Amino acid sequence: MRESYQLDPALETQDEEDRQDYLESKLRSTVALLYREAPRVKRLLDSAGIPPAQFGLKDLRRVPITRKDALSSMQTEEPPLAGFLAGPVGRLQRLFASPGPTYVPQGPASDYWRFGMAFAATGFRPGDVVLNTLSYHLTPGGFMLDSGLRSLGCVVIPAGTGQTDLQVRTASALQATGYAGTPSFLRTLVLRARELNVPLRFEAAFATAEMLPESLRQELEGFGIRVLQGYATADLGVLAYECSQKNGMHLQPECIVEVLDLETGQPAQPGQPGQVVGTTFDDSYPLLRFATGDIAALAPPGGCPCGRTAPRLKGLLGRVGDAVKVKGMFVRGSQMDEVMKQFPAVARFQAVVTREEQQDHLLYLVELAPGASTDTALLERIAESLRDVVKVRGEVQVAQPGTIGDGAKKIDDRRVWK
Repeated sequence: MRESYQLDPALETQDEEDRQDYLESKLRSTVALLYREAPRVKRLLDSAGIPPAQFGLKDLRRVPITRKDALSSMQTEEPPLAGFLAGPVGRLQRLFASPGPTYVPQGPASDYWRFGMAFAATGFRPGDVVLNTLSYHLTPGGFMLDSGLRSLGCVVIPAGTGQTDLQVRTASALQATGYAGTPSFLRTLVLRARELNVPLRFEAAFATAEMLPESLRQELEGFGIRVLQGYATADLGVLAYECSQKNGMHLQPECIVEVLDLETGQPAQPGQPGQVVGTTFDDSYPLLRFATGDIAALAPPGGCPCGRTAPRLKGLLGRVGDAVKVKGMFVRGSQMDEVMKQFPAVARFQAVVTREEQQDHLLYLVELAPGASTDTALLERIAESLRDVVKVRGEVQVAQPGTIGDGAKKIDDRRVWK
């Protein structure tokens, strides 16, 4: 099976004192840049009474966090990027629209989202042909993986989503040895290739954008594919990635990751669930204390046989806020609210997320208002409107009155991860 390696041993194996010194230096220069160039950050620092001169790690906890769920309204108030951009828009390479909507930039750095170390840990090597199956359409996922792979010297097949048979035949014909994307779609490709009797040569796979249950990893590795996972967000890039030991995800050493207690906002103890908050140092769109909405826990401190010394996340445990990730995309209750306002015949609604055969399924239950008729055309219009806004296909079913109780969650996530 494909071996992993360290892309930058100087960073990935530095001792704790050197790690703190490195992060402090990066943080100080980032804060100075933001104070000059990013008006919202300047207001945040001023309101907290934090002078930027000699800013250090000990001062970071005094900076108010910025919540991902609030970003859309902030961008509306202060377009295009809520006052977080350091420098002119013209320096950027691309601008994306993620579900929400929130707008995400790509700066000029060759590996802007810092995927290189994660891909090296997975075992990708220069010259590998890699099938990239995240979307290239408006959302940044495809480009996030693409830029990281190319910075490593890989050759990318920009497959995007869908067209399973075509992807199988293309990966086979071009002798792709690597896969990048959701683990559930990798399973779909492998099983479909067997049905078509088309050989695939995947040796290494980087799984992201959705949970990787151990049952699915074991199934995929039964096909001879090394499967490792990484944790990234569109705003912050890679925050953590697995090594060959599969004993948690090492924090990416070029950023700061905090796990904060869900009630107190103070640093959570190892093993205690908390919200993931990231700080990045890119010189075009650095973010200070950006709260992802993801819940995770730090692993107990201790060395790793792989030699990497960064702390590890035990894994992702869920979400706070009104967003749930389905098929690699965020589904938000607020988005559903906006759609359902267009349909007065709908009295109540709820999205139900389940998982069967390692695939996510999205069902929308709707209770109709008194006197409204069950109209197939109406359900189809609702489904189409939801798909256009949420970007995930789901089935719409009529529920009996009273099925959706008072105070019920907008999104009922019933998935069980094994």
